[in-house]
Amino acid sequence: MTLPLSILDLATIGKGQTAAESFAGSVAMAQSAERLGYRRVWYAEHHNMSSIASSATSVLIAHVAAHTESIRLGAGGVMLPNHSPLTIAEQFGTLETLHPGRIDLGLGRAPGSDQNTMRALRRDPMSADSFPQDVLELQGYLTGPTRIQGVEATPGKGTNVPLYILGSSLFGARLAAQLGLPYAFASHFAPNALQDAVAIYRREFKPSAQLDAPHVIAGVNVIAADSASDAQAMLQATKRARVSLFFGGGREFTDDEADMILDSPQGQHLSQMMTYSAVGTPDVVLDYLDSFGRHADADELIVAHQSPGTAERLRSVELLAQAAGLARV
Repeated sequence: MTLPLSILDLATIGKGQTAAESFAGSVAMAQSAERLGYRRVWYAEHHNMSSIASSATSVLIAHVAAHTESIRLGAGGVMLPNHSPLTIAEQFGTLETLHPGRIDLGLGRAPGSDQNTMRALRRDPMSADSFPQDVLELQGYLTGPTRIQGVEATPGKGTNVPLYILGSSLFGARLAAQLGLPYAFASHFAPNALQDAVAIYRREFKPSAQLDAPHVIAGVNVIAADSASDAQAMLQATKRARVSLFFGGGREFTDDEADMILDSPQGQHLSQMMTYSAVGTPDVVLDYLDSFGRHADADELIVAHQSPGTAERLRSVELLAQAAGLARV
C-alpha cells in the first residue's frame, strides 16, 4: 500500500451494547492502530443518534489519548456551527498541551444533527453561513494573532493544532484551497462529488503557513474478514443497522423488515451512500483500496471499519494492516 492509512472510528454502539462498551472498543481500536502502524484515528461529532457515542468528541479524544502513546488522534470532525470558535480552541489547545504533537482538528460545516437537535443545542440554523469566518477566528486563537482583540485561548494560543477542512461538496474544497489547509472528503457516506471536489481543491490550492502543497484525505468503508462470505454477511448486517438508524425512529427492525426497506428506493439510497466500500478478504480489500486511492487522487486514505461487532472491527483493522504491510510499532 503506497498511501498512508488512517481510521475513522464512529464509536458505534452495537445492538445490546452500552456506550461504555463502545468507548472500551474505541480504546482497543486506537491501541491496535498504534501498534499496527496506522497514521491517525479520528472521531466524528454526531448528536441524537442512539448508535454513535462520539457526541462529546474532545472528551473521547482525551480518553483515548490517555490510553495510547504515540498515534495521532483528532476530530473528523467537530461540527463548528454547533460551537463557538473560542470554546473549540480551548478544548483542542488543552488536548495538544496534554498530548503534544498528537492532536488534529478537522472541521465540518454541517450541524451533524436534525432541526430539533439543533434547537436543543441552542444553535442558530444560520450559523453555518459564518463557517469560513469561524474557521479563521479559531485558527487565530491557536496560532496567533487573535482576530478578536483582547481575547486569547488559554490553553490554545501558540499550540498550532493543525486544522483540516472536512466536506462532501465543492464548498469545502474551495474553502480548504483558499485557506491552504488539508482537505478530507467524506466519500465513505457521500460519494457523489468526490472527484470534482478534489480536482477543484488541487487546482485552486494556495500554500499557507500550515501547508505548502495540497493534501487530500479520502474516506472509504472497509470490511476485511478471513473469508469472503463472512465479509458479505457483515456488509449486510451493517446495512440493516443503518436502516434502523435512519428509519427506525427508536425501534429496531427485524432482518426481514430491514431487507424489505433496503430493496425500496429509500433503501437504495442507503446502499448508494456506501458506494466506496472495500469488502472481502485482505487481498481483495487491498486491491480495492489501491484502485480507490488512484480514483480519488488521494494522498491518504481514512478507513471506516464497518463490521457490526467490536471483535470483527478489530479483526478488520488487523487484517488490513497486515495486507498493506504497515510498520508495526
